[in-house]
Amino acid sequence: MNRTLNAISALAATTLLTLGTVQADSPVVVSSKIDTEGSVLGHLILQRLEDGGIPVEDRLQLGGTSIVRQALLTGEIDLYPEYTGNGAFFFDMADSPVWNDAEKAFETVRERDLEQNDLVWLTPAEANNTWAMSVRGELAREHDLSTLEDLARFLEEGGDFKFAASAEFVESPQALPAFQEAYGFSLSDDQLLVLSGGNTAATMRAAAQQTSGVNAAMTYGTDGGLQALDLVVLEDSLGVQPVYQPAPVVRESVLAAHPQMDSLLAPVFQALDLETLQRLNGDVAVNGLDPRRVAADFLETLDL
Repeated sequence: MNRTLNAISALAATTLLTLGTVQADSPVVVSSKIDTEGSVLGHLILQRLEDGGIPVEDRLQLGGTSIVRQALLTGEIDLYPEYTGNGAFFFDMADSPVWNDAEKAFETVRERDLEQNDLVWLTPAEANNTWAMSVRGELAREHDLSTLEDLARFLEEGGDFKFAASAEFVESPQALPAFQEAYGFSLSDDQLLVLSGGNTAATMRAAAQQTSGVNAAMTYGTDGGLQALDLVVLEDSLGVQPVYQPAPVVRESVLAAHPQMDSLLAPVFQALDLETLQRLNGDVAVNGLDPRRVAADFLETLDL
C-alpha cells in the first residue's frame, strides 16, 4: 500500500512538473481590442515578447472590452492592453474619485484585479486616452492655449470659440458640464455644434474643416487624427476626467512562467507619451500603414 501511495505521489509530482514545463514552453496568447489603438498596442506587446524570447500566439483585435476581458478571465487569452479607468466599471466603482488620479487609479485596479481575479497589471503608459477638449493648432499657438485653464482665460477675454461635440458629451454630467463647472466657463448654444450620434472622427473633421465656424472639438486624448488635422489636446490640469492609461494585463500564472515579461514591456509603455501614441495611431488610422510595421518601426527607435 505504501508503495502504491509513493507511486501515486511520484506520478503527481511528475505531472505537476510536466505541466509547469508545458506552461513555460506554451505560447503566450496575446490579444487586444478591435480598434486602431488596440492593434498598435497589441503588436507592440506581441513583437517585444517575441524579440525577448517568449513564444507568442497572435489573437489581436479580438473584440470590444467585454469580449476581451472575459476571454482573459476564462484563460482563453493570456495578455492584452487595458485602460486603468475601466477599473471603475470592472469593480462597480464609477463614483469613486480614485479614477481621476493616475497613480491612484493604477494602484486601485492593480490591487483589486490581483486579489479578485489573479490578474497582474504591468507598467502603464503615460498617455491618457480619456475624453478631451481639443482646439485647432493655429488657435492654440496664437493664444498660447495648452490647458483648459488657458481656455477659460481665453473665453473670459471674449475669444472666438465654437465647439463640435456629440449630444452625449454636451449633456453628460461627467463631460462638458463637469469641465465647465471645474474651470469656470460656460458655452452658449451659439458656441456649440452638437452632432447627433457624433463620434470623434466627425467632431475632429468639423474642427479641421471649420464647419459653421468650429475651431474646437470633442476628442479622445490619443485619437489618431489629432496630429494629422493639427488639433491640440488641452490638458485637463484639474483632473476632471477619469484617467485611462493603457497597460498590459496578464494572468498571474503566465507571468510566473515568464517573469521577464514586465522588464521587456516596461520600457515600451514608458515611451508611450500622449503625442507618441497619437502619432502611432495616426500612422494606422490616417496614413493607412500596417500596424505591424508601425509597431516594428517604433520598437527599432527605442534603446532596448
